[in-house]
Parts: sequence; C-alpha cells; structure tokens
Amino acid sequence: MNGPTLQVQMLGQFTLRYGDRTISDSDDRSRRVWSLLAYMIYNHGRSFAQEELIHLYWSNGEKSADPGNALKSIFHRIRTALDKLQPGLGRLLIRRKAGRYFWNNVIPLSLDIEDFEAHFHAAEAAGDDDVRLAEYQAALALYAGDPLPRMTDEIWTIPIVAYYHSLYTRTAAGAIELLEKQERTAEAVALCHQAIHIEPYQEDLYEHLMHGLLRTGDMKGAMSVYEEISELLFAHFGVMPSETLRTLYRQATRTVNDRTLTMDEVCSQLAEPAPHGGAMVCEYDFFKILYRAEARSIARNGHSANICLLSISGKDGEMLARRSLDPAMNNLQVLVQNNLRRGDVIARCSISQYIILLPQANYENSRMVADRLVSAFYRRYPHSPARLRYTVQPLT
Repeated sequence: MNGPTLQVQMLGQFTLRYGDRTISDSDDRSRRVWSLLAYMIYNHGRSFAQEELIHLYWSNGEKSADPGNALKSIFHRIRTALDKLQPGLGRLLIRRKAGRYFWNNVIPLSLDIEDFEAHFHAAEAAGDDDVRLAEYQAALALYAGDPLPRMTDEIWTIPIVAYYHSLYTRTAAGAIELLEKQERTAEAVALCHQAIHIEPYQEDLYEHLMHGLLRTGDMKGAMSVYEEISELLFAHFGVMPSETLRTLYRQATRTVNDRTLTMDEVCSQLAEPAPHGGAMVCEYDFFKILYRAEARSIARNGHSANICLLSISGKDGEMLARRSLDPAMNNLQVLVQNNLRRGDVIARCSISQYIILLPQANYENSRMVADRLVSAFYRRYPHSPARLRYTVQPLT
C-alpha cells in the first residue's frame, strides 16, 4: 500500500506517528487499550485467538461478566484511537479473520525496538572497529529508555523490558570500550553518564567513568562518582563498592603537585578546611589507613588504643526497615561525632554499623565511652525503633 510509514516508538515511551499526526499512551485513555495495542504491534507477525487475549488480560483475578464483549469493546477503542492518525486506519490495521485477531502489515511499519536490535546484531557481527562502533552508536541513539515505561506492571512486558535492557547494557559497554581504545575519552565519559542514567547499578560503568575522569584530570569528578555509587550500593544492597572502584577512588584523592612547594604551602594543603569540634568522620577505606598507622604507632611507643563497633538493629535483633534504619544511622553519626574527642575517628563500615577508633584510651574507658554514646542516643531519640549494641576491642 502506498503512503507514509507508520513509525512506532516503544523505547522510553509509546508513540505512533503516521504522516504529520501522532498519538501516545500519555493521552487520556484506558491503560488496557494502549497495552493491547502495544501487544498487537510488538507481535505484528502473529494472530491471536480470542481466548488467548482474554487469558492475557483477565487471568489475574480481575472479573468480567462477559470478557468476550469486553475484548471487542477494547478493540473498538483501539480502532478509534488509530483513526486519529487517519480516518479508517483502525479498521484497516486491526483485523479479525476466522475468529483470530491480527495486526495487518499492509502499511509499512517502522518499530524502534526492531531497529535497535538490528543495529546491535550488526555491531556484534562487524569485523571492523569503526563499523562496529557506528552500529553501536546508531543503536544507542534509538534507546530513549526501557520499553513501554507506562506498562511495567503488565506481565507480558516483563521479559521484553529485561531483554532490551540487557541488550542496551551490552551495547553501551561495547561502545565505551571502543571509544576508550580510540582514546576518545570525552565521548566515553559522556556515554558512561548516559548509560548510568538507564542502568544505575552496574559497577563496570562507574569503573569506566572514573577511569575516563582520571584521564582528563577531573579528580573531584571521579571522587564524586565513587561517592554516588557508594551511597547507592549502601542504600539498596547494604554493600560497599568493589575493590577496583575503591582503588580508583584512592587514586583520585592523591594530589601530586607539578611544582616545588614551600613549607607554608604544604602546611596549607594539609590543614583541615573546616575542622569540626568533635570526632573526624571519614570513608571506611581511609579509616583502614588510619587504623594501620595507629597500630604501627602503638607497637613502637606502647600506648593503648581501642576500636568500637556500634551496630543498629530492631528490637528483636532483626534488621530495621530502610525507612527506620536510614534516619537512625544519620542521627547516630551526628550524635557520635559531637560526643567524641577531636582525635577520635569514625567511619560507616556497613549498612547498619559504625567503626570508631579511640586512640590513647584503655579498654575500660573505651567501654565507658560506648555506654555513654548508647545512653545519649536513647535519651535523644526515645521513640526510635533502633536498638544499639557495641563491641570494644583493643587495637592490635
């Protein structure tokens, strides 16, 4: 059939464009109308018995006195929506024959998820790096987001979203590696930022991003990226970033001057910018360094030091829900920082624990400090569901 191509976007949104007219699932229409329309288009090479579609949409416990007529009503509304693109288009595209519904492919159809997948497979099959990168980039340009974002609670979309999301991460990773190979660092960094927006939990992307930022000399940017992924992993999984990311973070924090410094300049750089009246708070990695330095010191001078592990749990020892744990941990950090000496050091070492270094304190005094912190927390937050326990151990 002569005429324009029906352009369908499913990545990031669901939109149909025919000529100069557009309809979208953001329009004020029934969710089931758009879901069934998307299902028909995604499976535009198949036909469906009425029973199959009824099972798809009415098998989750939702009741209908007459699902057959309800299905016909939905198809009528789909045809009415398609008619907005061109009068009569709905009846032309949504057909029924021998009791089966099907999408009529008489009008050329351009489906972005099919184009995306085609570019991905072309990239994987290419033997030349430039061709492979061009295909990866063409695929990435189409990926405006995961498929059908307004339909994520539909059972049939779950494997589709997972499949294309996986293809996207492989596409982004392949393109980033080729850009790095060609030393196109700025483009690799920009792509990492885009990919993290879609896949925020893949540590490999943060690793590539930190590498790129370090190459460009953006140490603060690399540190910020580490802090972002660290907070994200703590918040959602209760784990720390990988050793590779921690190594990159330590590399980013190193400052090497490109000229000879005076003693005054060195002292200025070493000084704490805004010293706090209480204990020092640092990242766990830096706590390890301070711990080892203190251990060397007491091995030489014979002084004593202790570490205290403060843990938060629920009343019966179970893990607190995140809505209670997060504020409790934040409150505990502030309280501990304000109630310890300036020479003490604290760091968060797990999702529900702080580790405290108490230099020049014996075991009995360290236990008294811990008891005082626990009592102060309960006085300050008497209605908190959090329960504190501690362990004190001599530094060795």
